[in-house]
Amino acid sequence: MARILYIEDNEQNLYLVTFILEKAGHQVIQARDGWAGLDLAESAAPDMVLLDFQLPGMDGMEVLRRLKASPFTREIPVLAVTSYAMVGDRERFLQAGCSGYIEKPINPETFLQQVERFLSA
Repeated sequence: MARILYIEDNEQNLYLVTFILEKAGHQVIQARDGWAGLDLAESAAPDMVLLDFQLPGMDGMEVLRRLKASPFTREIPVLAVTSYAMVGDRERFLQAGCSGYIEKPINPETFLQQVERFLSA
């Protein structure tokens, strides 16, 4: 079982991802914006962060930059879970420090396997 922080502002995405992960025995901590996500990443010490990149207030790229700059959170793997799916987006997120990339809309059939592959790495 892993503790996973999901930073996402869309309620439907929050519900679906939380449901899938909790059903598999993982604990999901939710943050609805980047500021709350940064606070929870430090205080809750998650095993992984799932990060949307279209967030209100502070976009996901800035959240990622701050997570990787902090000595408290820099080692936590971050997976981009985003609808940015243009040519080059995956590479851009990986170069910025993401451990992986999952395109939205997520596929409920494969999502859990994708996440757990990074947890076991």
